[in-house]
Amino acid sequence: MHHFGQISPTVRERLFHRQPGEFTAASSPRILAAALGATLYSPATRPRLADDIRKQIGSGVVSMVLCLEDSIADAEVADAEENLVHHFADLDERGGELPLLFIRVREPAQIPDLTRRLGHTIRRLSGFVLPKFTEERGVPFLEALTAAEATAGHRLFAMPVLESPELLHLESRAETLAGIARTVDKYRDRVLALRLGVTDFCSAYGLRRSPDMTAYDVQIVASVIGDVVNVLGRADGTGYTVTGPVWEYFRRQERMFKPQLRRSPFLEVSAEAVRNTLIEHDLDGLLREIELDRANGLTGKTCIHPSHVLPVHALSVVSHEEYSDAQDILRPEQGGGGVLRSSYTNKMNEVKPHRAWAERTLLRAEAFGVAREEIGFVELLTAGITGE
Repeated sequence: MHHFGQISPTVRERLFHRQPGEFTAASSPRILAAALGATLYSPATRPRLADDIRKQIGSGVVSMVLCLEDSIADAEVADAEENLVHHFADLDERGGELPLLFIRVREPAQIPDLTRRLGHTIRRLSGFVLPKFTEERGVPFLEALTAAEATAGHRLFAMPVLESPELLHLESRAETLAGIARTVDKYRDRVLALRLGVTDFCSAYGLRRSPDMTAYDVQIVASVIGDVVNVLGRADGTGYTVTGPVWEYFRRQERMFKPQLRRSPFLEVSAEAVRNTLIEHDLDGLLREIELDRANGLTGKTCIHPSHVLPVHALSVVSHEEYSDAQDILRPEQGGGGVLRSSYTNKMNEVKPHRAWAERTLLRAEAFGVAREEIGFVELLTAGITGE
């Protein structure tokens, strides 16, 4: 699979200087973590779950979480598990390309139980999402996953969710973060990414951000994000991919935009006009939060609605300017350091301080591609919506 696979090769050729790279569920963890993009959550109770999963491929989704935790009621868990087993059998029988699939469990015991019940269809599963992760809770989850992987004979990743009150509360935060670091370091090869549960953080103080505010405007949340990245997102080889928080608001903007964008050739519509249309339809907060996610060291995003996927992916594409700067910084002849004027002649690139940024940028380029010089977010989003 690859990002923007829902767009025709001809259109992709027009949009990309470097095409998004191919990857599969068997690709290296380094590539998969960078390529997760907008990870779409779905309740495991959905009656047409297999069809829903297949449908999302056409919307550009490459990773999904099938949730047995907060998205369903306590009384629904047994039926939801049975629903998963049934629809995994359907997915496996029909074959074909699927997004990377993860199951969000509630308790460690569900991992070996589901592994047994899924049988050979577990080959369609990429791993498990582990809720309210701390050292105390996390070790049993990761032990269960390790045992399940051995039983299944199939690689299974963990994606711990950092959302516990102990992580939020100032008096216990440092100790909790240190414990999480010890735990994931012990199981480093199994941890694909760490996910932030910002809704639970807000819940602990009775807060909920409005569509006009990002997670970074809620100071108590922003402080946790900063500390998590500080301890667990370092670029020195010890860090992990940390994903952006969920955006709770949505409208069916595809239905609103598609007729408008088809009425006239896109090149006759200014980028400012389209961005203003996005802002009018409550996407301004999401767009700002995606940009702030990357500025604060986060990669990808948790999504609860398909309409969020395209904006996340369009803003994940590396711009031609970023790519040029990263390549210049990483040229072998620049190994000794120094300062370079950018090829766009609008900034100075310091080889040593900017090296880690450049490496991360080229990794993102490998997953999401590089836009042509004249192509920006609006063109990428429009092509994703209209297919043109």
